[in-house]
Amino acid sequence: MAVIKDHDLSDIEDEEDNLDEEPGEVIESAPPLMVGEEREINTSLGLKKKLLKQGHGFETPQFGDEVTVHYVSTQMDGSKLDSTRDKEKPYSFKLGDGQVMYGLDYGIVTMSKGEVALFTLPSGTVGANNVSPDSNIQFEVELLSWIAVVDICKDGGIIKKILSRGETNEQPGDLDEVTVKYQVMLDDGTVVAKTPEEGVEFYVKDGHFCPALPKVLKTMKRGEQVKLIIQPQYAFGEHGLTAENGFSTIPASSVLNMDLELVSFKPVIDVTGDTKVLKKILKEGEGSLVAEEGSTVASKYLVWILDHFFN
Repeated sequence: MAVIKDHDLSDIEDEEDNLDEEPGEVIESAPPLMVGEEREINTSLGLKKKLLKQGHGFETPQFGDEVTVHYVSTQMDGSKLDSTRDKEKPYSFKLGDGQVMYGLDYGIVTMSKGEVALFTLPSGTVGANNVSPDSNIQFEVELLSWIAVVDICKDGGIIKKILSRGETNEQPGDLDEVTVKYQVMLDDGTVVAKTPEEGVEFYVKDGHFCPALPKVLKTMKRGEQVKLIIQPQYAFGEHGLTAENGFSTIPASSVLNMDLELVSFKPVIDVTGDTKVLKKILKEGEGSLVAEEGSTVASKYLVWILDHFFN
């Protein structure tokens, strides 16, 4: 991008702490922009937005997400500074990471997918690449797509990039049984673990592969597909893993890259509160009524103890 300021996400967070309003607050507290309408959306930055084309849906990206855009940047006299459309290649970057001109990030977080908007940044926020510091700059931006990026543990140890969102809002808990598919690679691309085509089943609390899995799975929805970057402290640490149980050797202090899909899960309920009686739901029932104590019920059951069973 033609005009870049050396600001990163920490700068933006510090800036937000000092602002009377959060980015996008004016947009959220006022009626949505109509096509052709222009409004100042961040008074502290003097950032203006003119809507050129409505987007799809109501979701918008957040700081830390990876967005892909087309843009054309110009000075107020119409002279062009840069254009991805001329290059016929969109630009992808992480919001708040200092990869675009400071202030533009605050505009993009107000956009929905497919939206086209014209942003005007006032003098004082620019001044690089032969652009006069007293010259306003305009960016025509089309938001093509974005990948939500989540720092699971808030320490950079497990980064989750959401490739495909799940089907519902339900997420598994520690006791639930999940079916997942995954492929795990080292930084050099070496595959060290991969599930069969049908996936594998295990209880979330058991972890199955590495300590990162339970933490990630409890943030996922059924059908969700993600890419993970797992630092050693949430993988196999300083000792690595010796080849065993179908897993390849993983060197000490390895960063793991995992493609993960939560295919499905079966809720498990702690009936007595002490894990002595657990109920795994294999098939959801109909309606919302449940039998009360003293009710007469008809049921079918199968009981097994160790290697013996009866019905």
